[in-house]
Amino acid sequence: MTKRGVELMKIVSLLSFVAVILSVCSGAGTPLPQSYTTWYVRPDGGSPEQCTGLVNAPYPGSGTGQSCAWDHPFRALPPEGEPRIAGGDSLIIAAGNYMMGYGAPGADNCDADYPWGCFMAAIPSGPDPTHPTRILGADDSNPPELWGTERVDLILNLTDASNVEIAYLEITDHSGCVESHTGGLRCERDTFPFGAWAVRGIYAEDSANVHLRDLNIHGLASAGVHAGRLTDWTVENVRIAGNGLVGWDGDLWEGSDSNSGTMRFQRWTVEWNGCGETWPGGQPTGCWGQEAGGYGDGVGTGETGGHWIIEDSKFLHNTSDGLDLLYARIPGSFIEIRRTIAEGNDGQQIKTTGPVLIENSIIVGNCGYFDGQPFTYNVEPICRAGGTALTLDLRPGDQVTVTSSTLASEGDCIVAAECTGNCNGSEKILLRNNIFMGYTDFLQPDDRACLAYEETFPRSPFDIDYSLIDGVKDDACPGPHDICGRPPGLVSTSIDSFDAHLLPTSPAIDKGTTEGAPRDDFDGQPRDSKPDLGAYERRTP
Repeated sequence: MTKRGVELMKIVSLLSFVAVILSVCSGAGTPLPQSYTTWYVRPDGGSPEQCTGLVNAPYPGSGTGQSCAWDHPFRALPPEGEPRIAGGDSLIIAAGNYMMGYGAPGADNCDADYPWGCFMAAIPSGPDPTHPTRILGADDSNPPELWGTERVDLILNLTDASNVEIAYLEITDHSGCVESHTGGLRCERDTFPFGAWAVRGIYAEDSANVHLRDLNIHGLASAGVHAGRLTDWTVENVRIAGNGLVGWDGDLWEGSDSNSGTMRFQRWTVEWNGCGETWPGGQPTGCWGQEAGGYGDGVGTGETGGHWIIEDSKFLHNTSDGLDLLYARIPGSFIEIRRTIAEGNDGQQIKTTGPVLIENSIIVGNCGYFDGQPFTYNVEPICRAGGTALTLDLRPGDQVTVTSSTLASEGDCIVAAECTGNCNGSEKILLRNNIFMGYTDFLQPDDRACLAYEETFPRSPFDIDYSLIDGVKDDACPGPHDICGRPPGLVSTSIDSFDAHLLPTSPAIDKGTTEGAPRDDFDGQPRDSKPDLGAYERRTP
């Protein structure tokens, strides 16, 4: 055989081998690996005609089809158009600020008659949770700013979007106006141009397996996040702040709102919602409550299910409730809260329904915080719904545990419980290893906050022991191992500058029970074999 014939035989053999492999894969029902594309956006990029979007490079200034990035996120997800990226792809957005709305690059399909509809196409779903569609800022230390304009209804669209990851972005607008504000900050809604404001930051419905991380969502005219019918979401290192009506709104306009699966929130900061935010200063202004026409919850939902896990988080200075999970009423729901602080909210600091575990948390009901402040327009009623620090709603047979936490209140009570349904007496609220501080009732200066209040139960569900209790109404002291009427020995007991760390002389040191005590404290530091009462374990410097 000639040399050429030998080479041809080698080629035929190779092709036959490839054919066999393809046949085996096809016959076994195993798909070949799918490739996903990484796309790039940067302020000095070009249009889809000028640049492929496949290379992180600026547009050279001339030519078409160049190897360079696009100039705006709308190029990837055009308003009122078809996405140019596919499920499982990654869109990497370079540092810079990107106007989101009518007049932005790539907004060619938008109309000045209804510019509020000029928002991103919905992010396409990834094929599965291990191959999410990713929208990422290129630099976590200098995240790109996506800012809404001309009354745009939302900035990121997660309608029917599943298997998605969003990270390293700042989402905001360039106006200090507040939707429907009655105190002089009202956004222009009637005449175009409307100004550099957006209604909400992220909108989501019918969405599963989404990971939001390292986001700063602030200063929107209405809501930071408006989302419902979610399944298995993870929210990590996300700040939602200074949004004019609400931080996280889980109440959709139509249909069910219910979430399911695991809703995990870690290092989640929700603060100053119900206030405007000055631009560009970023300071709270015009804070308003429900009687003035506002809303003000940090987090609120419609009726929902799901396993809610909230850890290492903060709910601060919202003009209604801080964390409101009162509507977690779908059977099977469960709430866990760990190493979390709720403070300075006008209503309840934390509200829950159903079986709940709260540990290593600090709940400070200084519900009068907004009274007389220079940034307050009209937060009424002060201490909404009595301003009880922790409100627990139980259904028949529910069990709640609050342990190794520090709770204080200048509202009506420190803890209150109600029954939803026909409770049968098996309901139980177990409170162990806590510190309870009562203060003068803000709304009734001749009275003090009560320790615990319940109604609609056939018998009291409260089981309070191994606690330090001071300053409460009627000097309540319910448990045989409680320490009552003694100052707790905290670094600061001022209700507006509360510091729950223990002093060396605190009577709370070594007085806890090990039964059910968490292994660590609020800071994540280990507790010893004689746990202290409250959220912190005392350590010698």
